[in-house]
Amino acid sequence: MYYVGIDIGSTASKVVVLGEKEEAFVLPTGWNSKETAGLIKKRLQGAAISLAEGKAKVVATGYGRVAVDYADAIITEITCHGRGGFELAGADCAIIDVGGQDTKFIVIENGVVGDFVMNDKCSAGTGKFLEVMANRLGITFEELFALAEGGEVLPISSLCTVFAESEIINHIGNGKKREDIAAGIVDSVAGKVSQLVRSAQLPEKVILTGGLSDNEYFVQCLGAKLEHKVQATEKGRYAGALGAALLAKEKKRLGI
Repeated sequence: MYYVGIDIGSTASKVVVLGEKEEAFVLPTGWNSKETAGLIKKRLQGAAISLAEGKAKVVATGYGRVAVDYADAIITEITCHGRGGFELAGADCAIIDVGGQDTKFIVIENGVVGDFVMNDKCSAGTGKFLEVMANRLGITFEELFALAEGGEVLPISSLCTVFAESEIINHIGNGKKREDIAAGIVDSVAGKVSQLVRSAQLPEKVILTGGLSDNEYFVQCLGAKLEHKVQATEKGRYAGALGAALLAKEKKRLGI
């Protein structure tokens, strides 16, 4: 039996397979979640992972979860990220998930979601902000962080992505160093993420999931803003898909 978790995010789609064969992979979500769900199905079948009834249980989550028409169950992002984050942490914890277009803060108490906050109204504290600003600087996502590490933070005061981009254009026009602008961009995102969780009582263990989960520089920046240790997670980008796969395995709870 295979237990398949599919997390179709706004930018990337993550898949985790547990059971007879274990696998994990990422695909760009692209413009159409339905098309991406079809590509995931083909890739699974190509890896000899049968989705036939009695052979697999599939749980879908994320931004495009309703597009997975072959899923046995559709479960919210908070529940799946909470379950996956708890598995990765190995204990009760707080999970900070910086996604493509939203940021989630989830508190796990006694192994289940005790509380959560989600910012899905503005992209300023998300991966999309970083992507837009990297493009404006003419560099890749990875190069942005490499430059930032060697720069001095140039404050970016705008709270809106559009205005922040204009602010960066002005910095470029004024001859500011690219590494200082990059440092300011990363600092800005860390600051906005910290504002989402600052009022909460943080538990001892705080982990970062999402696309930046193994980025040590961002982890350090976020920890400094929160004045609390934040732990990187090697497979943190798979937290939602892992949680979905685990919930598929715990099918008695779902009635599937």
